[in-house]
Amino acid sequence: MRLPLPRVLPRRFLVALAIALLAPMSPAVRADQAPAAAADALSTVVLELREVDVTYPSEAVVEAVRQSTIAAQVQGRVMEVRVDAGDRVRQGDVLMRIDEREAAQALARSEAQVAQARAQLAEARQEVERARQLRARQFVSQAALDKAEAAHLAAQAQLAAALAGRGQATTARSFTTITAPLAGLVAQRHAELGEMAGPGRQLVTVYDPKDLRVVAAIPEQRIAQIRAQGRARVEFPDSGRWVDAGAVTVLPTADARTHVMQARVSLPARLEGVVPGMFARVHFVVGRARKLVVPAQALVRRGEVSGIYVLDTRGVPRLRQVRVGDPAGEAGLEILAGAAAGDRVVLDPVKAGIVLKQGGA
Repeated sequence: MRLPLPRVLPRRFLVALAIALLAPMSPAVRADQAPAAAADALSTVVLELREVDVTYPSEAVVEAVRQSTIAAQVQGRVMEVRVDAGDRVRQGDVLMRIDEREAAQALARSEAQVAQARAQLAEARQEVERARQLRARQFVSQAALDKAEAAHLAAQAQLAAALAGRGQATTARSFTTITAPLAGLVAQRHAELGEMAGPGRQLVTVYDPKDLRVVAAIPEQRIAQIRAQGRARVEFPDSGRWVDAGAVTVLPTADARTHVMQARVSLPARLEGVVPGMFARVHFVVGRARKLVVPAQALVRRGEVSGIYVLDTRGVPRLRQVRVGDPAGEAGLEILAGAAAGDRVVLDPVKAGIVLKQGGA
């Protein structure tokens, strides 16, 4: 139901409407000053020349210092599996068991051979004693005594061979129980329950997560600089994480085809979130220089174009295209062109864009 409008508006309402229409807009709410007012809440940093490390970047791969891939040493079916990828194990823990019936039979046969060799040795010893007594009484010849002593020596050799065979069979039976050679994590399980295992077949891979390193390839012309400095920083591009590397070791061999050398860079102990096989980038320090550096979070990327928000003389953020150089570690990125020392750069480009949008609206 629509209420009827009054035919005559009250006089005081008309006066208020006229004042509102004729009054000029207040300078505090002008559109050109709205961005400057909102920009006061933006966090900024002043660009300046800083002395930073000059680095040579090289792609690398994370690997474990202590890693072992356990392979089967006897043939048999996998009868028991106790671990899976990601499980934590201690040194000596049982990982798998292989069917040991064949090994047990071989051990029983070796035990029987040892018993037989001992009986033959006891008989040969008695024959030697008897032959010596008879020889002392001149009842047998010296040749008969020599033959008895030779048989005794042969019996001793047979017993030694039987004992060695029993030790070999015992060792072969122990190979049916797969144990962890070191404490750490199970990286991968290569065999499943019921599969056949043979000599050389990979079963389980275990590594120690406390000691990790990265391996990078370095061209020959950079080796002298890297060895002279002996310092590096490791970047994990996927997470944006930087860590200080430990010792830098350059292997004393080079690839004859590519003329590059391998460098091992140790990582801090117990580094969380880093596992073998991850991609990393090693920044080897080769010198020092003064550069114009901007924090990485202040950079805006639009395809192949990079830019930063710089506050103008009125305090309004303006997007400015820049040319970016090499990374400068945690300090940020080198600016080659598009900005100068003394510029105030907005650290949060998203908020700067919002301020500009609201001002335009």
